[in-house]
Amino acid sequence: MKSAVAGIEQFFYNLGFLKRTLQGLWYFVRQGKASYKILTMQIYYTFVQALWITSVMALGIGSAISIVGVPMLASFSQQQLIFPILILVITIELGPLLTAFVVISRSATAIATEIAGMVISHEIEAYISIGVDPIEHLAAPRFLGVIISLVMLNIYFSIFGLAGSFFIASFFNPMTVDYYFSNILYNLSIGDLLILVAKSVVFGAVISICAVIEGLSVERAITEVPVAGLRAVSKAFAGCVLAAIVLSAIYYIVLI
Repeated sequence: MKSAVAGIEQFFYNLGFLKRTLQGLWYFVRQGKASYKILTMQIYYTFVQALWITSVMALGIGSAISIVGVPMLASFSQQQLIFPILILVITIELGPLLTAFVVISRSATAIATEIAGMVISHEIEAYISIGVDPIEHLAAPRFLGVIISLVMLNIYFSIFGLAGSFFIASFFNPMTVDYYFSNILYNLSIGDLLILVAKSVVFGAVISICAVIEGLSVERAITEVPVAGLRAVSKAFAGCVLAAIVLSAIYYIVLI
């Protein structure tokens, strides 16, 4: 019972922190020029440096679906179904979640441990003492940076997964470029793109909020820093999985 109450309290605390971060984001966009470097570095670390592993995953998943799926569907004379399956897996379901997991393993840990280290070294207190809001200066640019990075990573994952899978799949099952991409575009709807962007934004918000909250939750012991990173990862994983379930349910109920 106590754990359930604590979970509900934590949920509403997270919502309140999200509201406060959104307020700080408005100030950051209007006047936070001093924090633009944090935003730039967050995008560089979360998006640019994660491109290589995202490329490998996208290519591997797209190729595996095509190599295994095309012959199997051909045995039922249903080769055309490979295109909606590719879009379903790469763009709608598995792609956004895998990309979020990559960002969690890299950025959630980094953000939580960095902010926790700033708490331990009294940097947060120093910001407050000179009138700088830590939410506006530290949380808001990371929040925005992770969301922007996830949107770009998921778009890149979809393009690279769908396009890259063609070159691998055509080696085993020859098909023309026009045939492949015309069918991809025919089966790709506006709703698919909307759910991709929606998942990217929600996952980015969940990851950044969990990381910042856990980073700020430490007290004085240096041993709390790695623990904060681990908590941020576990909570971000759980939050993204739950968000994926809810968003997918809304997508299939409303848009299909």
